[in-house]
Amino acid sequence: MKKIFTCVLVAALSQSVWALDAVDQQRLGDIQQRWAHIQYELPEGQRAEAFEKLATQASQFKQERQSVAEAWIWSGIVSSSWAGAQGGIGALGKVKDARADLEKALALDPKALQGSAYTSLGALYDRVPGWPLGFGDSDKAEQLLKQALQLNPNGIDSLYFWGDHLYRQKHYVEARAALQKALLAAPRPGRESADAGRRKEIQALLADVDKKLD
Repeated sequence: MKKIFTCVLVAALSQSVWALDAVDQQRLGDIQQRWAHIQYELPEGQRAEAFEKLATQASQFKQERQSVAEAWIWSGIVSSSWAGAQGGIGALGKVKDARADLEKALALDPKALQGSAYTSLGALYDRVPGWPLGFGDSDKAEQLLKQALQLNPNGIDSLYFWGDHLYRQKHYVEARAALQKALLAAPRPGRESADAGRRKEIQALLADVDKKLD
């Protein structure tokens, strides 16, 4: 189960943080940058402990800014990533917490961070085990990921997770198109580490798609 959540959630990396003041934008940016460092630069064995510390920071931000969807989105992202680093049945509690945070973000502002809560929640539904262990549901995932694409049709994350969903559904030609488009997404200032890590994931998945199409 360890790999179920590994690449799930960096889906809220847009610069659309107009609802936050300068101090909160800095707090959000710090969480995003620490996430990218842990996910893409730390050795795998060190990630769980690092994500646990970051989860405390993200939860504090959420509790202090309860009306701000961006804070809930990133609390959900960090919880999901912590679950992925931890693995095992014990991780399911964390992904349930992540789902609750992302649903709260959607209730507050579904357009926050260009619909990133839809992307992140859709990725959860795609990767979490189904009943009786978890709440995984590929149909629900598809619905959420399509809503994300409506809000951010050219985003690297929305396209990556859509391409990954198509791959899981064995729609390999469509998956390739989505992933190739994801590689053309515009770079995000201040998000260089996250962009580089995501592109490596896209390229790896494209290699898997190509094998299916050979």
